[in-house]
Amino acid sequence: MDIQKNIQDLKDELNLHNHNYYVLDNPTISDFEFDKKLKQLQELENQHPEFFDENSPTQRVGGTITKSFQTVVHDYRMYSLDNSYSVEDLTDWETRIQKVLGNVPLQYTCELKYDGASISITYENGKLKRAVTRGDGFQGDDVTNNIKTIKSIPLQLKGSFPNRFDIRGEIILPLEGFEKMNQELIEIGETPYSNPRNTASGSLKLQDSAEVAKRPLECLLYFIVGNNLGISSQYESLEAARNWGFKVPKESKLANNLEEVFEYINYWDKHRHDLPYETDGVVIKVNSFQHQDELGYTAKSPRWAMAYKFKAEQVSTKLNSISYQVGRTGSITPVANLEPVQLAGTIVKRASLHNADQIEKLDIRIGDEVFVEKGGEIIPKIIAVDLDKRNPNAEVIKYITNCPECNSVLERKDGEANHYCPNFYGCPPQIIGRIQHYITRKAMDIEGLGGETVALLFHNNLVKDYSDLYELKVDDVIPLERMAQKSAENLVNGIEKSKEIPFERVLYALGIRYVGETVAKKLAKHYKNIDAIRNASLMDLILVDEIGEKIAQSVIEFFDNPENIRIIERLKQFGVQFEIIEKHNPNATEKLVGKTFVVSGVFEKFSRDDLKKAIEENGGKVGSSISAKTDFVIAGENMGPAKLEKASQLKISIISEDDFISLIS
Repeated sequence: MDIQKNIQDLKDELNLHNHNYYVLDNPTISDFEFDKKLKQLQELENQHPEFFDENSPTQRVGGTITKSFQTVVHDYRMYSLDNSYSVEDLTDWETRIQKVLGNVPLQYTCELKYDGASISITYENGKLKRAVTRGDGFQGDDVTNNIKTIKSIPLQLKGSFPNRFDIRGEIILPLEGFEKMNQELIEIGETPYSNPRNTASGSLKLQDSAEVAKRPLECLLYFIVGNNLGISSQYESLEAARNWGFKVPKESKLANNLEEVFEYINYWDKHRHDLPYETDGVVIKVNSFQHQDELGYTAKSPRWAMAYKFKAEQVSTKLNSISYQVGRTGSITPVANLEPVQLAGTIVKRASLHNADQIEKLDIRIGDEVFVEKGGEIIPKIIAVDLDKRNPNAEVIKYITNCPECNSVLERKDGEANHYCPNFYGCPPQIIGRIQHYITRKAMDIEGLGGETVALLFHNNLVKDYSDLYELKVDDVIPLERMAQKSAENLVNGIEKSKEIPFERVLYALGIRYVGETVAKKLAKHYKNIDAIRNASLMDLILVDEIGEKIAQSVIEFFDNPENIRIIERLKQFGVQFEIIEKHNPNATEKLVGKTFVVSGVFEKFSRDDLKKAIEENGGKVGSSISAKTDFVIAGENMGPAKLEKASQLKISIISEDDFISLIS
């Protein structure tokens, strides 16, 4: 008897039954028969550990414990989508596309926008290799062990597929399964989960994969990314993914024009509640991959895709009071405290009122019946007051004049909507907020240190600014609430490890107003170290690519403050990175310094990304669109006619990839 063949045959048969049941919704054997075969396979694998396979159907039951989820850099960045809310928005989007592509005939793939937790799954030689959460788009958490327990995700692909690729989708919790989970919690006296999306997202970070296996999670896939895929369009990729064994929703549609897109949107706006899971809109993608390449990306989103959001749900409830929050920059945000009400699957108790002008515009009063909307925002907002139900004795709200935390007199600068507390270095929420910003994943990514712990450290006089973190000892931290020896050691080790974080993220972590991730990268790349930025004049800063006067002025003000300089000098002494560590590339040259290139078309010897990398490695700059500042357009096969026409009008040199190779040789 060939044991290895017997094991393989059982695995193939069980994988097929899994696919029939969880993907096709068409079971061909009973649950009893399936469990019997699974047990038979489990016994054979236990008797013959030399044939162990991490992607065996027996591994779906979970049991792996993950104490901390490793951070993994995505091979291909996971972008977010731009949102639209009207027919006019989509028409404007198409106009922008046609300006780039040159009024070519366009097809669109329409797909429902699933309300779940984004995931990127890597397959190699047909086997599931890795699953990573979206994270910040550049990197996420490795949740492979938990993902393997989801039955609709194939561990082994069928048919003919690329050697390696990533497939993106949403982990969702169908409404029926969500209701069943909540009913079980209610029966044992526990608090039910708030909504399917958050429950699905939280499930991915459970430490015990056996617990994940108990949850009725599903994975809906919608996008493939990789090299040499052998696929030319989005719609074709959905069909291919289905053939390989993935659960790709059948609701997708190929539209030949915007009118057909609008028909699709109108249909699903009415019928979305018939679906077994939550959806909050439609995603429209330019179908051709060649056109997608031509259109490219903005800093945050693909230009070739747009999310259309269905009209937000609305409810009415009573305004009980208004409280005021102080942010890390001193900005004051008024928050409405509401009579709890169900809205879009969650219980809403609070809503943002934004600023004094908004309160005045709404003419809102305590005790009013208000209309609340949740239109894709984390915190719902009040959009109107039901004046017919107003108490005639209700008083006009007077906006606070003093900080609710430190009692400093609030300031409001000309042209700004918000009031600010000027007590930058003495107001507790500002101090705590800056430290909390410093430790976030996109900044210093200090493992073992969360927002609540930062507040405890501050209130116990252990830290007064983020440089104090580097003096913490295990013995200082152990007395804190919910802090044990191991967690204290993890915290101190996490702080020590943050000294390896690169300069551009340190610059972002400092919390300079208006200096987000992108601006921090621009400044770090241009100036190379913190002292060069500190010594730059206002005009020097404004001349840096994409740095305007508002940002430049904020940077100047930050470095004019002696307290900020003191903190930076301390951080330097502790070993925090305040300069770019140049990686030596033996092939790098300065042959293209001062030259700007735009890449267009499909190439034989380079992928588009490799071509752009080669430009930058040789000192050149890659432009996203053709302008008078462009020096060369590198034209591949099927270059967009609009780009070709614009380059000709501006008399810009159009070169081939062979010409480019000659330039850098």
